[in-house]
Amino acid sequence: MTDAAERIYEELLVARSQAGDDAAFTELVGRYQARIAYFVRRLLGSDEHLDDVLQETWLAAFRGMRTLRHPAALAVWLYRIARNQACQQIRRRREEPELAEDVAGPAHAEDEPPFSPDQAALIHQCLGQLGHRHREVLVLRFLENMPYEEIANVVGCPVGTIRSRLYHAKWALRREMEAGDDR
Repeated sequence: MTDAAERIYEELLVARSQAGDDAAFTELVGRYQARIAYFVRRLLGSDEHLDDVLQETWLAAFRGMRTLRHPAALAVWLYRIARNQACQQIRRRREEPELAEDVAGPAHAEDEPPFSPDQAALIHQCLGQLGHRHREVLVLRFLENMPYEEIANVVGCPVGTIRSRLYHAKWALRREMEAGDDR
């Protein structure tokens, strides 16, 4: 299916779900389950409580499906729900997400070293070592390919903050990768 046809089909699934079609909602869950699980796992930092957060995410999505005004915004809406559920779980564990955005990086973004495809396993491993806010923006931007505006909607902050977090998160990830190479 082409991207346009895929988007139209997904919007149809949303409309059917909003009309009470449980099979359409189940298909939407199947389309997003693995991606949402990866995102939540990275926010939590482990698999502990992952199933609870996913269950709460899908329950909230099911209950709120009729409130989704724009079917094309499904992905952003689902990630926002998942993020909120993960943050609630983190608060329950009384863990404060890291706010380290003052990490010193190079003076210019064009100095950023590129990540090679050969480093994928190390990247995924090192993501787990980063703070909550760095992990979430990296996953949404580079694994989910969300534009800055959609990430801002998911996270609930201005686009400028997303740009700043991404900049610092990439450098924090680079440092973790270099430390991993030294281990």
